[in-house]
Amino acid sequence: MNTGLLDLLHSLQATLGSRRRFEVFSAYRSPSTNAALFEEGHGVAEHSFHMAGKAIDIRLPGRSLPTLRRAALQLRRGGVGYYPRSGFVHVDVGPLRRW
Repeated sequence: MNTGLLDLLHSLQATLGSRRRFEVFSAYRSPSTNAALFEEGHGVAEHSFHMAGKAIDIRLPGRSLPTLRRAALQLRRGGVGYYPRSGFVHVDVGPLRRW
Protein backbone atom coordinates (compact mmCIF):
# COMPACT_ATOMS: atom_id res chain seq x y z
CA MET A 1 0.00 0.00 0.00
CA ASN A 2 1.15 3.50 -0.78
CA THR A 3 2.31 5.37 2.33
CA GLY A 4 0.54 8.53 1.15
CA LEU A 5 -2.74 6.62 1.25
CA LEU A 6 -2.02 5.50 4.82
CA ASP A 7 -1.28 9.13 5.73
CA LEU A 8 -4.59 10.14 4.15
CA LEU A 9 -6.48 7.59 6.25
CA HIS A 10 -4.79 8.89 9.39
CA SER A 11 -5.71 12.46 8.45
CA LEU A 12 -9.31 11.41 7.83
CA GLN A 13 -9.53 9.79 11.26
CA ALA A 14 -8.08 12.88 12.91
CA THR A 15 -10.33 15.25 10.96
CA LEU A 16 -13.38 13.25 12.01
CA GLY A 17 -12.21 12.93 15.62
CA SER A 18 -12.50 9.16 15.52
CA ARG A 19 -10.37 6.38 16.94
CA ARG A 20 -12.52 3.69 15.34
CA ARG A 21 -11.10 1.40 12.67
CA PHE A 22 -12.07 1.87 9.05
CA GLU A 23 -14.11 -0.88 7.46
CA VAL A 24 -12.41 -1.74 4.16
CA PHE A 25 -14.41 -2.88 1.15
CA SER A 26 -11.56 -2.91 -1.34
CA ALA A 27 -7.91 -1.91 -1.21
CA TYR A 28 -5.13 -3.37 -3.37
CA ARG A 29 -6.39 -5.29 -6.40
CA SER A 30 -4.13 -7.31 -8.67
CA PRO A 31 -4.24 -6.41 -12.36
CA SER A 32 -5.94 -9.74 -13.14
CA THR A 33 -8.64 -9.20 -10.48
CA ASN A 34 -9.21 -5.64 -11.67
CA ALA A 35 -9.44 -6.79 -15.31
CA ALA A 36 -11.99 -9.46 -14.39
CA LEU A 37 -14.12 -6.96 -12.45
CA PHE A 38 -13.88 -4.52 -15.35
CA GLU A 39 -14.89 -7.15 -17.91
CA GLU A 40 -17.82 -8.26 -15.72
CA GLY A 41 -19.12 -4.69 -15.70
CA HIS A 42 -18.69 -4.01 -11.99
CA GLY A 43 -18.00 -0.32 -12.61
CA VAL A 44 -14.30 -0.40 -11.80
CA ALA A 45 -11.82 1.75 -13.69
CA GLU A 46 -9.74 -0.14 -16.22
CA HIS A 47 -6.57 1.52 -14.89
CA SER A 48 -7.65 1.75 -11.26
CA PHE A 49 -5.45 3.28 -8.57
CA HIS A 50 -6.34 0.18 -6.53
CA MET A 51 -3.77 -1.74 -8.64
CA ALA A 52 -1.00 0.58 -7.44
CA GLY A 53 -2.06 0.43 -3.78
CA LYS A 54 -3.12 4.09 -4.02
CA ALA A 55 -6.89 3.65 -3.46
CA ILE A 56 -9.20 2.23 -0.84
CA ASP A 57 -12.97 1.91 -0.43
CA ILE A 58 -14.02 2.50 3.17
CA ARG A 59 -16.61 3.42 5.73
CA LEU A 60 -16.04 4.54 9.32
CA PRO A 61 -18.33 3.26 12.08
CA GLY A 62 -19.92 6.11 13.97
CA ARG A 63 -19.67 8.53 11.05
CA SER A 64 -22.16 8.81 8.21
CA LEU A 65 -21.07 8.34 4.62
CA PRO A 66 -21.88 11.99 3.76
CA THR A 67 -19.72 13.13 6.70
CA LEU A 68 -16.85 10.87 5.60
CA ARG A 69 -17.16 12.11 2.03
CA ARG A 70 -17.14 15.78 3.10
CA ALA A 71 -14.05 15.25 5.25
CA ALA A 72 -12.21 13.52 2.39
CA LEU A 73 -13.12 16.33 -0.01
CA GLN A 74 -11.97 18.98 2.48
CA LEU A 75 -8.53 17.33 2.76
CA ARG A 76 -8.00 17.77 -1.00
CA ARG A 77 -5.49 14.91 -1.19
CA GLY A 78 -6.77 13.01 -4.24
CA GLY A 79 -9.89 11.42 -5.66
CA VAL A 80 -13.09 10.95 -3.69
CA GLY A 81 -15.92 8.74 -4.92
CA TYR A 82 -19.27 8.45 -3.18
CA TYR A 83 -21.17 5.15 -3.34
CA PRO A 84 -24.13 5.42 -0.95
CA ARG A 85 -25.95 2.40 -2.42
CA SER A 86 -22.91 0.21 -1.85
CA GLY A 87 -22.20 1.78 1.53
CA PHE A 88 -18.68 3.14 1.07
CA VAL A 89 -16.54 6.10 0.09
CA HIS A 90 -13.59 5.68 -2.26
CA VAL A 91 -10.44 7.70 -1.53
CA ASP A 92 -7.20 7.70 -3.46
CA VAL A 93 -3.97 9.66 -3.69
CA GLY A 94 -4.23 10.30 -7.41
CA PRO A 95 -5.20 13.61 -9.03
CA LEU A 96 -7.75 15.78 -7.26
CA ARG A 97 -11.24 14.85 -8.53
CA ARG A 98 -14.66 13.77 -7.29
CA TRP A 99 -17.61 11.67 -8.40
